[in-house]
Parts: sequence; C-alpha cells; structure tokens
Amino acid sequence: MISRAISSFIKKQLKDNKAIILLGPRQVGKSTLLNQLSSEFAKPVMWWNGDDADVRTILTNTTATSLRALLGKSKTLVIDEAQRIDNIGLSIKLIIDQLKDVKVIATGSSAFELANHINEPLTGRKWEYHLFPFSFEEMVDEQGLLIERRLLNHRLVYGYYPEIVNNPGGEEIRLKQLSDSYLYKDVLIWEKIQKPDKMEKLIQALAFQVGNEVSYNELGQLSGLDNQTTEKYIDLLEKAFIVFRLGSLSRNLRNELKKSRKIYFYDNGIRNAVINQFSPAELRQDIGALWENFVISERVKLLAYKQINCNQYFWRTHAQQEIDYIEERNGLMNAYEFKWNPKANVKFPKTFLEAYDNVETKVITPDNVSEFLL
Repeated sequence: MISRAISSFIKKQLKDNKAIILLGPRQVGKSTLLNQLSSEFAKPVMWWNGDDADVRTILTNTTATSLRALLGKSKTLVIDEAQRIDNIGLSIKLIIDQLKDVKVIATGSSAFELANHINEPLTGRKWEYHLFPFSFEEMVDEQGLLIERRLLNHRLVYGYYPEIVNNPGGEEIRLKQLSDSYLYKDVLIWEKIQKPDKMEKLIQALAFQVGNEVSYNELGQLSGLDNQTTEKYIDLLEKAFIVFRLGSLSRNLRNELKKSRKIYFYDNGIRNAVINQFSPAELRQDIGALWENFVISERVKLLAYKQINCNQYFWRTHAQQEIDYIEERNGLMNAYEFKWNPKANVKFPKTFLEAYDNVETKVITPDNVSEFLL
C-alpha cells in the first residue's frame, strides 16, 4: 500500500478536538488513506457515508441529543463524501461543541460545496488537508528514484491516479472511464449544468492550451459559452480539483502582462484523456506542454504536502519574453524554465533580471527534476 505524504500530519491532529477535513477529487484515495490510518483512531469508530440517504437525513438539521443516541460510545466519527449533506458544517460544529469526546473526520470530493457548508461554521475548529493523485515524491518513496525516473515517460502520458498506478495495463480505458464517470460528476450535478457538452468542450480547449496564456473570450468561442459562464465553469473545475490557475507576475515593467493566466491540470493522465491523446511521450508534438504541466502540478503537490506557502506566477511581456514559473517567498524569487531536452539553450530575459532583485534562476529537465520535486 503506497504511503501518502500527508499521513504524518493527520496523525498529529488526531489527539485534539478539532475536526479533520480531507478534500480532493474523487478516486484519489481519501477513503483508502483513512482506512490506512484507522488503527490510530480512538475506538470505537463510526463510519458514515454522505452518499447514503439515511445518513444525509440524520445529519441535516440534527440535534446534539439525537447525535449522541446515534453515535453511542463511538469516539471517532468518519463521514465520507460529506459534501453531499446539507448543513454539514453546522452538524460537525454541533458535535465538536456538544460531544467533546468525539473526533470528527470528514472527506469531500469537491472544495466548493464542502467549503460553502463548512468554512464559516468551523472557523477555528478544523484542520484542512488536500489529497491529490499520487505524487512523484510518494512514488519515489515507494519504489526508489531509479525506477520512477525510468517511468517518467509513462507518467507524462498516463499520470498518477491510484487506479492507473495500481493497475498497469489498460490505462487508456481506465482513464477515459475515470474522466467520464467521476471527475465531472459533482460539477454537473451540483451546478445543474444543462449542457454538459459545452463543459466538455471547455475542458478540451483547456487541455489543448496547457502552457499557454488563456483568454476567456477565446475559450468561450471554442466551447460556445459567454465570457462570464466560461469564467464560472473554470472556477468550478478548479474547485473540483481538475485544473488550477497560475497568474502572471506584474510589478515593475510597463509592458508586463498584468491580468493574464495559465491553466494546468492536476494530472497529466486526465489532461490526455479529455483529448484522447495517448501516444508515447517520445513521439508527442506537445511534449513541451506535457513536461510543463507535469512539473508544475507535481511542484504544487509538493508545496501543499510540505505546507510551504509561497506566491506562484509565470511572467510574460507584450514583446513575448517569458519565464515558465516563478516562486516568491520571504522576499526572494526563484525563476524556472522547464525543458524536456536537457541540451536546450536557455537564456533568462535580461529585462526580467534587471527589473527584479534577489532572483535565482534554474532550468528543470528530466536530468535534474528530482531536485525540484523531492
């Protein structure tokens, strides 16, 4: 069983009375992780699932008295798919405040629904963690750096979803089923999107533009949506952990792009599934985009799991000067270019280096990627 990077953090928070909220897309292993950690939970443990109608009824507009009767002597309550339950934040708050001997652990497959129902009621009463598909670091810990480096081409095409990693062979079918059946389910149901075909076209358009600056107007034209709806759908896709946005750095120069953004997928396999492109990495015309998406998404996982806070950007000017990725922390900047070809000749724009102080630069290739992702 592959160990998850956030396991140690969750273990540390099992002894206090705050709720633990574990967020992430469907099928990334949230329930599996809790099962792995269950030996650490205070006993007895009660497991409820928000997909069950009776559980939703129990936890909607409930009382401390009824909850105590239902939980009996349970010391830990695990609520899977908690985003399905109306007023779940108020119910968890009630347990924390009134049933102080019960530890609550809740999972949710979508940030937007769970956050709407939890954040305000649970201010100061929760620990929140995000779980992603397996990471480069987790797989290196599992099987060693040499093997994971050998699998790099495979990861660029098929990604890190547990279903894919744990079942070698048939990756294309599994990824298509995963992307069609699970990932969009919450977005389509909760937002009552009547034309899922336009959502699908939007996701495909995003997949083709990985690594490029995106225009909501252009994306809307490609998918048949107006600008406002396009932005709303992208926001939903981001909150459902399918994509994430990277904003542009703009402070010192008049010709810097000021309100631009790039959009990346959390998983290369999902990106390739939505456009049905599974040819080997070494034959891909989009290998540069695949490499950039892989490295940035893995870096996002690493920073989240190590609880490192920093500002993240890309940089571009109207004169087409650009830098793929920038991190800013404690007044220092690190600027990175991502190149699949280790022999590529890379020069960081003099304009950028003169405009920003305290900048370190580095080119990330397959030869040194482990330094960036471990």
